[in-house]
Amino acid sequence: MTRPSRGRLARYGFAEGDGRARAADLLGPDGLGLWRPDLQEPTDERAAELLVALSRAADPDLALRQLHRLVEAERRTADRPSVLAALAADPGLRRRLVAVLGASAALGDHLVANPGQWTVLATGPDGLAPDADGRLDLAAAARLTPATDPVPVLRQAYRLALLRIAAADLTGGRGLEQTMAALSGLADVTLAAAYELAVDELPQGTPRPRLAVVAMGKCGGEELNYVSDVDVIFVAAADDDLPAATLVATRLIHICGLVAWPVDAALRPEGSRGPLVRSLASHLAYYRRWARTWEFQALLKARPAAGDLDLAREWIGALAPLVWTAAERPEAVEDVRAMRRKIIDNIPPKELEREIKRGPGGLRDIEFAVQLLQLVHGRGDESLRASGTIPALRALVAGGYVGRADGEALLAGYRFLRGVEHRLQLQGLRRTHTVPAEPAALRWLAAALGYQATPGRSAVEEFRAEWIAHATEVRRLHAKLLYRPLLESVARVPAEGLRLTPEAARHRLEILGFADPAGALRHLQALTGGVSRTAAIQRTLLPVLLSEFADAPEPDRGLLNYRQVSEKLGRTPWYLRLLRDTGPVARRLARVLSSSRYAADLLAREPEALRLLAEDAELTPRGRSVLGEGFTAAAARHGDPVEAIRAVRALRRRELVRLACADVLSRAGSLAPTPALADVTAVGTALSDVADATLAAALRAARAARPAPPGLRFAVIGLGRLGGYESNYLSDADVLFVYDPPPGVDEKAAGSAAQAIAEELRRLLSAPAPDPPLGVDADLRPEGRQGPLVRSLAAYAQYYLRWSKVWEAQALLRARFVCGDADLGAEFEAMIDPVRYPAGGLTREQVVEIRRIKARVETERLPRGADPATHTKLGRGGLADVEWAVQLLQLQHADRLPELRGTRTLDALAAARDAGLVEPDDAAAMAAGWTLAAQVRNALMLIRGRAGDQLPRHGVELAGVVRLLDRDDPGEFLDDYLRTGRRSRAAMERVLDVPA
Repeated sequence: MTRPSRGRLARYGFAEGDGRARAADLLGPDGLGLWRPDLQEPTDERAAELLVALSRAADPDLALRQLHRLVEAERRTADRPSVLAALAADPGLRRRLVAVLGASAALGDHLVANPGQWTVLATGPDGLAPDADGRLDLAAAARLTPATDPVPVLRQAYRLALLRIAAADLTGGRGLEQTMAALSGLADVTLAAAYELAVDELPQGTPRPRLAVVAMGKCGGEELNYVSDVDVIFVAAADDDLPAATLVATRLIHICGLVAWPVDAALRPEGSRGPLVRSLASHLAYYRRWARTWEFQALLKARPAAGDLDLAREWIGALAPLVWTAAERPEAVEDVRAMRRKIIDNIPPKELEREIKRGPGGLRDIEFAVQLLQLVHGRGDESLRASGTIPALRALVAGGYVGRADGEALLAGYRFLRGVEHRLQLQGLRRTHTVPAEPAALRWLAAALGYQATPGRSAVEEFRAEWIAHATEVRRLHAKLLYRPLLESVARVPAEGLRLTPEAARHRLEILGFADPAGALRHLQALTGGVSRTAAIQRTLLPVLLSEFADAPEPDRGLLNYRQVSEKLGRTPWYLRLLRDTGPVARRLARVLSSSRYAADLLAREPEALRLLAEDAELTPRGRSVLGEGFTAAAARHGDPVEAIRAVRALRRRELVRLACADVLSRAGSLAPTPALADVTAVGTALSDVADATLAAALRAARAARPAPPGLRFAVIGLGRLGGYESNYLSDADVLFVYDPPPGVDEKAAGSAAQAIAEELRRLLSAPAPDPPLGVDADLRPEGRQGPLVRSLAAYAQYYLRWSKVWEAQALLRARFVCGDADLGAEFEAMIDPVRYPAGGLTREQVVEIRRIKARVETERLPRGADPATHTKLGRGGLADVEWAVQLLQLQHADRLPELRGTRTLDALAAARDAGLVEPDDAAAMAAGWTLAAQVRNALMLIRGRAGDQLPRHGVELAGVVRLLDRDDPGEFLDDYLRTGRRSRAAMERVLDVPA
């Protein structure tokens, strides 16, 4: 009979195990009388309802055993009401009591030990569930316990209140936040009752002290769990209160330990080494002088709990200014991060992955992220000054400090983890935050949390999957928020700088050095006006950005540029989220917009390119082959050559943004990408690679638009800065066009076709478009502008053999193949080698001619009124001086020294030094002069947004160059530039004056 009974009972979730009482026996005639073994069914409808209720418990076997024990205890006490009859008559009681018995062995043991107390879970005469708001019912406790002493009665009252809270929690009558608030409220009234008992026990004649009990930690945040120390700080009004207040505090701790939980006062000044009670004045003195960051972080949770509540509020109010300026300490942000790392480091390794409170992805990750954001942003936004994690997180989301999706994910993670914590603690009413490893315990936990098996996955697997998902997301968001680079920047802004009221903003703008505070204020009002989420996020960002703009020579321009970009992208969902959440993007953007008109103009045309600022890898120049393939593929996607070149120019614009931003940020300290683009030769190479890719894609589009005879070979040869991989941001592309007619094709027809290709290429690249143009300059071709635009390889060979001049040989030193037919390019380079590397070097007359032309360039091409000492291109010791010296050495010696045969200036200079053609000191002086001039020239172009070679001796442009090059003082920098130029000039003259 028993075997089939057990089989039928298994439907109700009962399980058998060694050493455990059989469900059939507990339910049968000799037990609860709810089951008929002979018929294998419940004894009646009421019994069936109770069995169904038991089956829904977290642990049906535990619920059954505890109910059986409760009935047995009742039977031993004849005057107690029948629990089985009450369960049958009251569905609400049945649901609540069975839920408690199946989820908490400790509360079940309490009910067994105190028969009759289950009645506090009964449905009221009005049909409502019993109150579960954490209030103490001392009268009910006195009726339900034989004890008469106040402390045992208080203990019973606490257990009865806890029983009601647990029942409401387990049956869905209270949500997580209501449960935490009820537990915190229960802690408050328990502390208050213990406080009164302790005061009553003071020696006769002792005046009642003014003593406040301030709740801290989870209790202060009204997010207490079932089993936890209750953190408090004791505050006396004055020194005269201290003796009696210390007696009260000591006795309160003892009473609460007997009644409910340990009271922990270790968060007080000096911790356990400090006095248990301090006066208000003593507290203030300590926090003003000695308190560390974590102590101010702890004060975020402070809340009046018991005793003198007015004194508690006075204490909290007096400390508030210190709390809300704590983040301004230089070490504050890193202190909070270090404390979080220390907590993780102290977790035993075997528990690390199962710790839902302190472990990675646990509750502490959420709490620390929220509290750090509160400390930093709460200085200027009082809506963030909430003591609870959930209210504070909601306020952070509402204020735009945390994204909506991130906030929802953190809230979901917090609720999940606190739910797990509550179920774990409720089972044995002991403090634990570790998910069990034993299979049986895991099954109980999954059932207690309401998980059920699904096809192919057990309830435990369902629980694990959700736990891992929440922990992973919490860990990711913790790292994102706690290590958000913007936090340090916001923390450095004074609290008054975070409140952008019109008066405060105008005053701050004047202090920050804005030339037009009224105009800047209008920009701020346009960006932050209204109650939209966009305006809220701008109010978070702008105090930091204003500080960044203020470091620039023209703060007003930086703010104007930022407004323009924001107005173009303000409605784009990712824009402000990117600035707020992603790495150093906001500060990088401020640096770029305030330092470079060139980059700001590019971003105004291509605002979405600011995504590049998010990752260091995006600020690394793309390789030559990657650029070539990408640009050519973009052109190939369009049949219309105009559309093709538009796509190519858009890619070029994106690459120029990448390089300009990387260059501006390369010496910007912590904002600099890794690796930084700090080498001017690397900038020149990267810009030349972009030009090469642009020309190659444009040539493809041009050839598609202007069909040529089959087999016509065509190549573009780079000269000048393009050929030398020394392009700057506004360089034209100096080129030669060469073609080779296919066999049997008329020379004139081939020439006309090649001419059409070259002209189409130039037309496409010069067409008006919202991006910097790439001018294609062919003026260095034979006969200059009077000569044909395109020549055949044979025609070039004939010209250079018969009519070329020494300056043309000099220009060819930088000639290299750029795009088109690679074989033709190689043939062209081989053809010109005897011209640019003449056998035997230069004649005396040719050397004299080069010197004459050099002198003429200095006198005729230097702009009227230009300062020759600070002109980067044609000035003393500048680019032209070094390049002419190096090119003279190449013309004289490259025929016998192949290592001189390169198109890059500094490489050829180094080769000449190594060959003994230049003294090492002179080579170093010229390299320094060329490098500094090139850096200044690029910086001027970035700052002005237009071409310019003259370094001013004063003003904002000089200050901008100094800032871009990470120098300190404009005067000292100008002196260094002049000194470097003089040394470079002297070295150049020694090279040019060497006898031929």
